[in-house]
Amino acid sequence: MTIRAVLFDFSGTLFRLEHDSLAAHAELMRALTAPVGVAEGLDIPLDEWERRDLDPVAHREMHLAVLAKAGAPDPATFYENLCSPPFWQPYPDTAQALGTELPTAVVSNIAWDVRAVFARHGVETRVDEYVLSYQEGFAKPDAKLFRIACDRLGVHPSEVLMVGDSPEADGGAAAIGCVVEIVDPLPTAARPDGLLQVLRKHI
Repeated sequence: MTIRAVLFDFSGTLFRLEHDSLAAHAELMRALTAPVGVAEGLDIPLDEWERRDLDPVAHREMHLAVLAKAGAPDPATFYENLCSPPFWQPYPDTAQALGTELPTAVVSNIAWDVRAVFARHGVETRVDEYVLSYQEGFAKPDAKLFRIACDRLGVHPSEVLMVGDSPEADGGAAAIGCVVEIVDPLPTAARPDGLLQVLRKHI
């Protein structure tokens, strides 16, 4: 099967939440950015947590509550950092991976506009479509989100490669016939060419 378009997840795939000021809160950050489920230690109902990426207001309120319970010294500032472009670092091969010349979309469970992150690193024009859960009203692994991306790129799902870091969330693309490849959401310095490795298998 010829791949004619690529979908990428955002967090843990193309970019990772990394900053010196957040280093002391590594476990909490992993819990807050987990693609599915409620990480151990977060005292919040699963159904509420899984809806966080559909409503920006609820997303902020929920995170502030969790951060306060976790003992974050300044929950409001901590939350703003979570949604701030300077705190998101690209993987070493992100720019090259986005330069395949195939139609490309970012498909993300997110409650804020990640385009500013791409713009900060000069790669926003390498993405044709941004399909974000809070704008579409669906969250991965719901197949509707992947179908929206394929439709906007004008490519049949069977000719689309989905690259993400979560078998549970990003693996939902397989339900509509996409090829799925999973990368490990390691620190950026520890994964220099994970994206290129999976792209070389198919493109």
